[in-house]
Amino acid sequence: MAMSTASSRKIVVLSGGTAANSLVDVFNGLIEKNNCSLGYIIPISDNGGSSSELIRVFGGPGIGDIRSRFSTFDLFPNSVSSRLVRLIPPSNAGILHLFNHRLPSSPQAASADFLTLLDLTSPLYLPIPRPQALLIRSILSHLHLEILKRTRSPSSTFNFQSASIGNLFLTGARLFSGSFESAIYLFAIIGGVDESRNAVLPAIVSNFTHHISAGLEDGTVITGQNAISHPSAPTALPESPTTVVPSSTADEPQAPSYPPDVSSHQSIEDATLPGSLPTLRPSFLTVSKSHEPPLPSPIHRIWYINPYGQEMQPSPNPNAVSAIRASDAVIYSIGSLYTSLAPILILNGVGEAVERGPRFKVLILNGSLDRETGGYGAVEFVKAVVGCMEESSSRLRSNRSGPSSDDVRALLWERAATDVAAVVRKYVTHLIHIDHPTAPAVGREVLASWGVECVRCYGRKGEDGKMR
Repeated sequence: MAMSTASSRKIVVLSGGTAANSLVDVFNGLIEKNNCSLGYIIPISDNGGSSSELIRVFGGPGIGDIRSRFSTFDLFPNSVSSRLVRLIPPSNAGILHLFNHRLPSSPQAASADFLTLLDLTSPLYLPIPRPQALLIRSILSHLHLEILKRTRSPSSTFNFQSASIGNLFLTGARLFSGSFESAIYLFAIIGGVDESRNAVLPAIVSNFTHHISAGLEDGTVITGQNAISHPSAPTALPESPTTVVPSSTADEPQAPSYPPDVSSHQSIEDATLPGSLPTLRPSFLTVSKSHEPPLPSPIHRIWYINPYGQEMQPSPNPNAVSAIRASDAVIYSIGSLYTSLAPILILNGVGEAVERGPRFKVLILNGSLDRETGGYGAVEFVKAVVGCMEESSSRLRSNRSGPSSDDVRALLWERAATDVAAVVRKYVTHLIHIDHPTAPAVGREVLASWGVECVRCYGRKGEDGKMR
């Protein structure tokens, strides 16, 4: 049976994080080859990197994954990133560079760099048409005003350290319009993104922050996406206010510094509600994505929490659910299984939309394992995806958040083989895996018994000759 007519073919890609960006050129190739549209559904639970400082001061969703999907491109033409293609077209390369630019790692130098964006002296504006440059400057100026309104020197100040201009623009646009969706729309319009072919949809539409927790099999609970995937020390509060100020104040006495721990953030008045979990308050501007210590036990389950640590079930973006239902194929992309993919899958209604909508449900297996999936094979990846989907669907069927989440997962794999296969096929029909020594074991026989078709492919060769 062929897919829908060319004019109505639709593919939806699920996953956030930087790993999925490495396949943007592949996905764009699908658009060209099949004359179809493609939608990216991105989680908003990231609380690390420069997004964490924006969340600390302004609240709101984690926007880093949204921005990175819009502005994936080749900064270094001789590196692996040269293979990436843009959602922002090459004709808007100046805007592409501006939105991907990061301010210096020194808070004071970063403030000075940001000032050049406000007075239009930044060389980043040179290749950008003046109407767009002035509009971008207006949004950044509005953000600066909001920063100044929230400044309570010497402690409550905004740290521009390593901030992404794209993240700053999205936040300024959200604060100006009062709408996360409007901010994304403005970002796409200025960047010249053809949203009829490439749409970026947040998994949740909200002006509030949404955090996740992970329950491990040994009973341990880890709070916050950053702590789950890339644990790092909180960033110390800036030694002096890092809002943009006239240079004449440079010789004034410096504000006291604070130790880089959670307790130093407890007395700060910011966007975090009083009584919130202490681990959700600080910024985590320096995030290491290598040499992470292994988890003490495998992850059993992911769930959303409110600022006080209580489990909650936020409503999914209805446009995202509709996009899944209307699609011909849904792709579970590479990335962190439990922090980039699961936050989408566990949302109420997503499981049912995948079950009843697309004919093809393709899981792209990661090329290597990370902190979240140590010891996993393809079978465990499929089990995790199906477990999230069944949890989502069961809540919708029973119209309750109940204590059945653990029961759903436990009972699923105790069913008869034919019943298990029927459940798996509702959510996963194909698995694409890389032929590489670092790749997880596939377990073809088990997957075949579930009716999952496995497709082997070969990775890309990096500059060092190794397959990626």
